[in-house]
Amino acid sequence: QVHLVESGGALVQAGGSLRLSCAASGSIFSFNRMGWYRQAPGKQREFVAGIRRSGMTNYADSVKGRFTISRDNAKNTAYLQMNSLKTEDTGVYYCSAEATWGTEYWGQGTQVTVSS
Repeated sequence: QVHLVESGGALVQAGGSLRLSCAASGSIFSFNRMGWYRQAPGKQREFVAGIRRSGMTNYADSVKGRFTISRDNAKNTAYLQMNSLKTEDTGVYYCSAEATWGTEYWGQGTQVTVSS
């Protein structure tokens, strides 16, 4: 069984930075792809950033140039560095991982609140 645990969410002022972590219970080599999604109050969950096992990354247009996704295979952890935060970045951030056997796993989420 795979477990993903997010951490790092907090209340931060606009313009500030946060780094989210997603710790996996197993080797992240088992994952074809890891990603971050977010859900704002009253809105659907949306894609934020993804990273493939090759290291290739992709981002939502709204976060390009501000957010960076990375992974540390030795620590079985993925990260989301968020800079120049805006109030519209507020939401619950979820980590996802697509296993090589096709199943997609989700963490419980971590709250990010950006105040003006």
